Amino acid sequence: MGRLLLQPHGRRRGCHGNGRTIRIFVGSRTADDRQEIFILERGHGKISMQTTFISTTAAHVAAEIAVNDLRKVYRDSTGDVVAIDGLDLQIRAGEFLCILGPSGCGKSSLLNILAGFEAPSSGTATLNGEPIDGPSRLQGVVFQDTAALFPWLTVYENVAFGLKNVKLSKAQKVAKIQSTLKLVGLQDFGEKWPHQLSGGMRQLASIARVLVTDSRVLLMDEPFAALDAMTRQKMQQKLIEIWQATNITILLITHSVDEAIYLGNRTLVFTQRPARIAVEIPVDLPHPRSVTDSEFNRLKLIALTHLGF
Repeated sequence: MGRLLLQPHGRRRGCHGNGRTIRIFVGSRTADDRQEIFILERGHGKISMQTTFISTTAAHVAAEIAVNDLRKVYRDSTGDVVAIDGLDLQIRAGEFLCILGPSGCGKSSLLNILAGFEAPSSGTATLNGEPIDGPSRLQGVVFQDTAALFPWLTVYENVAFGLKNVKLSKAQKVAKIQSTLKLVGLQDFGEKWPHQLSGGMRQLASIARVLVTDSRVLLMDEPFAALDAMTRQKMQQKLIEIWQATNITILLITHSVDEAIYLGNRTLVFTQRPARIAVEIPVDLPHPRSVTDSEFNRLKLIALTHLGF
């Protein structure tokens, strides 16, 4: 039995049945940018109709993050390793924050704490005032590895996996998945397998898997590091478009100064381990940004100076 894919634009009709019952779905776009779904069901000589409205635009409510006197200590064969020590950090709702720093300075440790993968040794990390005490669908994570998708699932099924335990009707899930694929530019690739996609497209699918759950924070750990320069630039621009469309809060860790200044509306440079903030760089430049712009290069020089270059 095939799957009916309801498109956010125009109308699409389809039906399926089990021999006794036939269900027909009709989708249309409403003036207020919602998907109107008619569900006609015929069974045992009776016909019934249901109507429901599904939002086809991003419904993300951005969240703010607060980190206070955060400390993270690991223990190895040589003793205690202090990754983060006394870190204070505020991330505003809807902000795009980039973090730069030397390898091993504690950037990924911070992201793991904010994702709920690890607990701090002391101090607090909160999301909208509530302690982060474990992973949740409020925090979505995209890693550097472009092979993070389930290889035995199609792109559509990978994105649908994020809604597996969400209480929505089948029609609502279909509409939500389709609108999310459209948002990231993969609306024509839902039936492809991950190995059939480029590295950049696989990362877009990973982003879609996060966005479909209405996550309020997108945590990204060097998501484009494995991509070639041209693909990386295209992905950066696409990420800006997604951020502007959803207003989701984004924290992106990178080793690229150009990437940090190009993407974020604020960039933090961390010190060597243990992680502390060496400098905060507000980036008040409109998008799309140019790497040849004089202000861009002034901000880049500040970051490079604090990185020791």
